[in-house]
Amino acid sequence: MTDTVIASHSREVAIGFNRPFVIIGERINPTGRKVLAEEMKAGNYDRVIADALSQVEAGAHMLDVNAGIPLADEPAMLAEAVKLVQSVTDVPLSIDSSIVAALESGLAVYRGKALVNSVTGEEDRLETVLPLVARHGAAVVAISNDETGISEDPDVRFEVARKIIERAQDHGIPSSDVVVDPLVMPIGAINAAGRQVMHLAGRLRSELKVNTTCGASNVSFGLPNRNGINSAFLTMAIGAGMTSAITNPLHEEVMQAILGADVMMGHDSDCMRWIAKYREPGASGAARGNRRERPRRRRG
Repeated sequence: MTDTVIASHSREVAIGFNRPFVIIGERINPTGRKVLAEEMKAGNYDRVIADALSQVEAGAHMLDVNAGIPLADEPAMLAEAVKLVQSVTDVPLSIDSSIVAALESGLAVYRGKALVNSVTGEEDRLETVLPLVARHGAAVVAISNDETGISEDPDVRFEVARKIIERAQDHGIPSSDVVVDPLVMPIGAINAAGRQVMHLAGRLRSELKVNTTCGASNVSFGLPNRNGINSAFLTMAIGAGMTSAITNPLHEEVMQAILGADVMMGHDSDCMRWIAKYREPGASGAARGNRRERPRRRRG
């Protein structure tokens, strides 16, 4: 089965079909965060470092690093953020930008094998981003839209993903190093958005045999109790075959949904990660006489 291996200078994370779901922390992103944006523009990265540490402590396996601030020197800021985050944690990073020069500067200072976020199906993106990914030996997020935009037909988005994978192979990038984002749309605006993603995740896994990711919080945009919607979405997406997501690990209900889905999918051997996280203090096998409770049978 397909594994996508991302690495820092000292740690590897494998995204795979029969592995625990990979959580990519989303918070190092100034979009919609005015205070963070102003601090980064002023050369203050204290909040970036704090966000990196808090997300890893909360359970993130990787971190997404974005420095997309209008009218700022994004290449220099992204490189600085990547260096600082790697100085305080050893989890692998997703280097996130729509500007190729910023991706290049981030990759130039990165230690390890990064995940580049992202490439789309437009010709100019394919011919500028994919050579960069190949040159640095990175993996890449493939977003399933092209010059025609984002199709509401999931089968059209599937074909865009296939095109990106084939073009990546032309550049020497194996399909195992392409992680497809099937594009999560706001379900409050598009009622079929959830079903579209589930359909795509299944096809991408069974037909193209590639791993998947998404910006999970997009699904709840504009709705109340967003964490409730995000949790339901992630549980179902994992069941449909999705293998990673960019999300906020500081939201306990979201983390609980992911860990529970891993249990149900058989990706948490003997439920040990669940038990380690949620066992009540003082509860142990010794305290119960080292006996496991047996499931009760219903009598006819």
